[in-house]
Amino acid sequence: MSKRLQNKVALITGGASGIGAAHVRLFAEAGAKVLVCDIQDEMGRGVVEQVNRDGGEAAYFRLDVSKEDNWRTAVAEAVRRFGGLTTLVNNAGIYHAGEVDTETNEGWNRMVAINQTAVWWGMKIAMPELLKSGNAAIINISSMYGMVGSPGSIAYHATKGAVRIMSRSAAIQYARRGVRVNTIFPGVIKTPILGDVPDHMMKQLEEGIPMGRRGNPEDIAYASLFLCSDEAQYVTGAEMVVDGGSTAI
Repeated sequence: MSKRLQNKVALITGGASGIGAAHVRLFAEAGAKVLVCDIQDEMGRGVVEQVNRDGGEAAYFRLDVSKEDNWRTAVAEAVRRFGGLTTLVNNAGIYHAGEVDTETNEGWNRMVAINQTAVWWGMKIAMPELLKSGNAAIINISSMYGMVGSPGSIAYHATKGAVRIMSRSAAIQYARRGVRVNTIFPGVIKTPILGDVPDHMMKQLEEGIPMGRRGNPEDIAYASLFLCSDEAQYVTGAEMVVDGGSTAI
């Protein structure tokens, strides 16, 4: 792969597995220096070791995205280790079922803290360093369920819809200041978040996807790669849907 992210420094949340780990591997291969942030320490360090063995440059940092002070230390670590910060991928997120009448206050607040408030904190706390670069990019990972409704998880829909509009607002605010903000909307992807779904239900889910299958984490990472590269210098406030055609129905 050509070094499309040469001289970039990326902070990627949820980087220990799934979509986040795919970002780490692809970004490092493309020339970026990557701070891998997660709370899954062993898995995160494993991803970093693999990247460094393959000739990339990455480091692990334990970041609980629901804690503001953790964010401040993570951004400081990226700057200390790699000399700056040009790229932020807000990927970390959780899912649990909970309908309008069954969701709890505790479940709602936890979902909002990790899926929504943490995205705002990431943008806010990283922004001073991103602005210094004069050519920065933020990717906020939403979901196709931030665009369309479905029964089963009112809090998840709420937070992913919020990420969509937050990203648009930030994109407009920083459009003339050298920070681009774009959003990716994954469909059903092969990630650990779906690990508890029974096989028969997964088959039904896949049958409802126009392409007839789930996506791979790399499908999302490749979309981010373009949006974070200098090839996308005129792209901000964009919404890239990567869902096998699900929302086209």
